[in-house]
Amino acid sequence: MTTTTSDLPVVVIGAGPAGLAAAAHLVEHGITPLVLEAGPTAAAAVRGWSHVRLFSTWGELTDPAAEKLLAPTGWTKPDAAIYPSGGDWADLYLQPLADTLGESVRTSATVTGVSRTGRDRVVDADRETQPFVVHFIGGDGSEERVFARAVIDASGTWATPSPAGGSGLAALGEKSAADRITYRVPDLKDPQVRARYAGKRTAVIGSGASAFTALAYLADLAKSDDGTGTHGVWILRRGISGSTFGGGEADQLPARGALGLAAKAAVDQGHADAVTGFRTEAIERDSDDRLILVGEDGQRLDPVDEVIVLTGFRPDLTFLDELRLGLDERLQAPVDLAPLIDPNQHSCGTVYPHGHRELSHPEPGVYLVGMKSYGRAPTFLAMTGYEQVRSVTAAIAGDIEAADRVELTLPETGVCGGAGLFDAPAAAQGEAGGGCCAPEPALVQLGVGAPVAAVAEEAPAGGCCGS
Repeated sequence: MTTTTSDLPVVVIGAGPAGLAAAAHLVEHGITPLVLEAGPTAAAAVRGWSHVRLFSTWGELTDPAAEKLLAPTGWTKPDAAIYPSGGDWADLYLQPLADTLGESVRTSATVTGVSRTGRDRVVDADRETQPFVVHFIGGDGSEERVFARAVIDASGTWATPSPAGGSGLAALGEKSAADRITYRVPDLKDPQVRARYAGKRTAVIGSGASAFTALAYLADLAKSDDGTGTHGVWILRRGISGSTFGGGEADQLPARGALGLAAKAAVDQGHADAVTGFRTEAIERDSDDRLILVGEDGQRLDPVDEVIVLTGFRPDLTFLDELRLGLDERLQAPVDLAPLIDPNQHSCGTVYPHGHRELSHPEPGVYLVGMKSYGRAPTFLAMTGYEQVRSVTAAIAGDIEAADRVELTLPETGVCGGAGLFDAPAAAQGEAGGGCCAPEPALVQLGVGAPVAAVAEEAPAGGCCGS
């Protein structure tokens, strides 16, 4: 019997929220999925931040097709109003979904390359008629390959965090200081991790939800019996403005707004200082083996014991090098999606609904979905990923009417002013609404002891697919 392209599976790279949802939708369309997950378990990336609470509720974190697949197993959806942690998401939803998909999910399978069978990226002849070939390394180190009718890359960006350097490159000395630097929100409930930061002076570099979370965690540690002397130094490349702390009470995701308020409280209450207009050029060690951050203008900050770098993530595109991708030169997101999510242009309101058309590439049949589809852009919601894979899998199945249908409305952030405007003149920023550039690096204290709106005891964070 001759195997045709339509008889082949669709390979899904990554067994995170978007990848597993894609597999569930493929099953619903009668198409065989093969999910290749680099980690030892499904949702390995989510488990990497299992201690962090999401700012989305259970009602926004499960996919309808996945729920249908799980229903016959006796699975019960958790309370829709509860904010789960990453660990809850993995244990109570993602792992059961992977178990239900059974042999369609292969763990410890690291994809090393994707191409068209017998065609490198240069060759045109009969290109679109050839199936995809996916090379991967199994858990035992063996090299394997599988052929596919289409490829959905939902591998996320968790494994490729951005560096501390303000130029997008690692700061001088950053790699040699790796023993004092982490690129993740630390789990301060872990006794060993807690001891690493307790009573220490820690720099937090970044301005997003993860930085807010780290600042709030350090503030909680400072207020505890075993955390006396703990202090944060918040490093921002921009200045303090109305949008610095997110949407606050205007955010339609209340827990996301509470995150920013928790970060503000950490500064207001004296548990952290904010250093604005500072772009890290180098990280040096002093005679006491502490770290000194050096700015592009030569400014040297007071020594710190630890550095938490939370400057975002970027996609790993190396294993897709033989495919013809259409990516925006700035964000590394699909060219038709990039204008909708570009932080240089906007960061408020909803992201326009998008699906297979915005996610397509010059190479038909390959899609980047989930957090990876956003390239270097921030603020990705699980709901966005679920809508993406619903549309993409419908397109693969040939149901273009369903693929083109819009079935998602996202909550507004309540945050205005493009995050990329920090290079703009101050006057221009004011006109844009929410200026964010300080003309000179400055140490800022926002009024120690100033009242702040009530926030959750453990401010939820995350809300992204993180896979």
